[in-house]
Amino acid sequence: MEKEIAELFTKLRYKKPLVHQITNFVTMNDCANVTLAIGASPVMASSPCEAGEMVMLSEALVINIGTLQPESFDGMMAAGKTANSKGIPVVFDPVGAGATAYRTDCAMKIMKEITPAIVRGNASEMNWLIGGRSITKGVDAVHVALSNADIARTVAATYNCIAVVSGNEDAVSNGKHTYLIQNGHPMLTRVTGTGCMSSALIGCFAALSMNHLHSAVAGISLMGIAGELAAASLSDEEGTGTFRVRLVDFISHMSAEMWLEGVRIIEA
Repeated sequence: MEKEIAELFTKLRYKKPLVHQITNFVTMNDCANVTLAIGASPVMASSPCEAGEMVMLSEALVINIGTLQPESFDGMMAAGKTANSKGIPVVFDPVGAGATAYRTDCAMKIMKEITPAIVRGNASEMNWLIGGRSITKGVDAVHVALSNADIARTVAATYNCIAVVSGNEDAVSNGKHTYLIQNGHPMLTRVTGTGCMSSALIGCFAALSMNHLHSAVAGISLMGIAGELAAASLSDEEGTGTFRVRLVDFISHMSAEMWLEGVRIIEA
């Protein structure tokens, strides 16, 4: 599997797919920058007046409900349904699902009326999608009884999608096979939007491959490896600001060879 995934890094920089993202306005610029860094092209059209039309020009769609508003949500629904009708893969990031009734209702509406190819969230968010209840702190997961692997496996089987659960150990599942990605660094939790950026990266790879399990593993592991490299590069005087810049730097330099050397995957 690793060899096939590694080939996506070279293919991505050659193909330069257009990835439509209706995303969190707190992290929109970072999502656009990591999309460019890995070799794809971003477009961020959220208005329902054009979102459906824009997605037809794209090779993947990323929906992120981090800064949820009625107008942008209408754009998400229009773009998602159009993407489904055209066979364009949809990546859904259910940011904060379970935190408020409105946010949870919108997340569930997307899952019911759109068919995401890949869903990525933290353990709390993903647990809510399968009827679990979690202790949450804003949009962050605090405590979930199930393991990331169990949640990913259940979400994937329930919704017939690829599920990615982020955490200390990321889990990726198609319902039958579940993989643990053992890359990452604690500093990733101290920079706003690394989860959103991970979803953007997954969308870039989903634009290339019909094997969405491979796309999900590529995107989430890339963030973990880049986080490790960025943290290791810091001097004692450097902190989260420099880490954030270096994170994008290492994503921009990531190659198939670097990925193969750094990735740590086991099957759960």
